[in-house]
Amino acid sequence: GRRQREAVEEEVEETPQEKKLRLAKQYLEELRQLGESRPAWTALYSLLLAAGTLEKLGCCAWGRVLGSPADILLFLQVQPPDPARIRVLRGHQLPVTCLVISPDDRFIFSASKDGSLIKCKWEVDSGKRLCVVPGGKKGTEERNMGHASHVLCMAISSDSKYLATGDRNKLIMIWDAATCKRLHIFTGHRDAVSGLSFRKGTHQLYSASHDRCVKVWDVGENAYVETLFGHQDIITGLDSLSRECCVTAGGRDGTVRLWKIPEESQLVFSGHQGSIDCIQLINEEHMVSGADDGSLALWGLTKKKPLALARQAHGEQDSQGLQQPYWISAVAALRNSDLLASGSHSGSVKLWKCGEGFRKLEHLLDIPLVGFVNSLKFSAAGDFLVAGIGQEHRLGRWWRIKEAKNSICIIPLKQKTRASSPESPGSS
Repeated sequence: GRRQREAVEEEVEETPQEKKLRLAKQYLEELRQLGESRPAWTALYSLLLAAGTLEKLGCCAWGRVLGSPADILLFLQVQPPDPARIRVLRGHQLPVTCLVISPDDRFIFSASKDGSLIKCKWEVDSGKRLCVVPGGKKGTEERNMGHASHVLCMAISSDSKYLATGDRNKLIMIWDAATCKRLHIFTGHRDAVSGLSFRKGTHQLYSASHDRCVKVWDVGENAYVETLFGHQDIITGLDSLSRECCVTAGGRDGTVRLWKIPEESQLVFSGHQGSIDCIQLINEEHMVSGADDGSLALWGLTKKKPLALARQAHGEQDSQGLQQPYWISAVAALRNSDLLASGSHSGSVKLWKCGEGFRKLEHLLDIPLVGFVNSLKFSAAGDFLVAGIGQEHRLGRWWRIKEAKNSICIIPLKQKTRASSPESPGSS
């Protein structure tokens, strides 16, 4: 009787997400015991990835049932997209600086240097622009709905309720993602807001700024929580997943940092030679970053040096008679997979594979795109990649590519599910 009561109490306290996670683990264990074929694992992986459950299972749990110690691979083969099928969405007058995709992959939100926020319900299927929030003049933010300066970053909560945007004028605006209505303005940063990320499954928001600090906010309560210090130069990018922590790129201080929020501590990683301009978590244990020295780095959160480093990942350019590497201006990772993307102004987006247990970067293919690739995002299902293109870099006006179009490009990714042989469980 006591055990039955405890079971009932446990079931009552279980949230929908916890139930989904428990059932997924139970299904994984049943498959393992039954000795199901690799295609069954592949189908389950895709299902869990789309449901947002895989991330909470963690590297070790998935690795144990696959028979591979810690590798989470997608078992998908990406083929070069047909250039004729790349869709171009036009609407911004100035370079696109940032974008996000709604968790259900139905909508794209984008922003640019023109100070306007276009809630693109750019509907993914039709390419139709559903909402435009115009900008205003500096100092009129309280009277106007939009930003009055360059928008540099944005983030959307995992339940699609809130959209957050940050600008050069030190402001963070919170929006109702469904209606485009502005809900609140957060102030407190002393310089441009350059990175935003919602902690997955919550309304906790992390923000990074050129003022060298990270701030934590509770969007549901419209409340400031705390400030974290440590970087010695402007912070250029930020990302987070489910854990109560975030990672940041520290520009010319040459470091990537992992911030553990409850412990109020940080881990410092170094390996790039130039300014680190972009960063994204691949899963809870690995991340990727790019720098203006042209290098692309793959990191494990338990190692202070890169696990793999691709130097001059996008090649070199002739700049005033000198050979200089193309800057890495954007990176993206298909969450909990082995697929990465990097962008520059080299004329293409590059796709990469994390090989040998996340200890190797393997170049897969190039996707031709003209202009500065200022933002990259994979859809949650991995069936398309979105690039924010501009004639200029998102943070400055060092170069201008006149033939580029300020636009959003939706790149379809042809994928074939491929069964891996039992002898090579870590293959992709």
